[in-house]
Amino acid sequence: MTSNDPAQRFGHIVDRMPLGSGTGGRQGTYIVRDADTGDHCSFMYADIVTEGFRTIRTGERVRFTTDPANPEHARYVVRLDLPDVEDYYR
Repeated sequence: MTSNDPAQRFGHIVDRMPLGSGTGGRQGTYIVRDADTGDHCSFMYADIVTEGFRTIRTGERVRFTTDPANPEHARYVVRLDLPDVEDYYR
């Protein structure tokens, strides 16, 4: 069970489930596994905090908080391992 603690957490993106919405059908639900507890939380594209394109890939490390009203929902998701731009957009 996911903690109600809204404090900053760290984890890895473990899955993406496309919903077929958004530009080009690319918006979906992402799943992050908490590094400390092993709990899984879901989040949407709009929960990604970044400049420029909101994108994230499976395996990336992130920092996030959980929603006290819905502890299985991650929010304020920040990518920690930004890829090299040339490698990312090949």
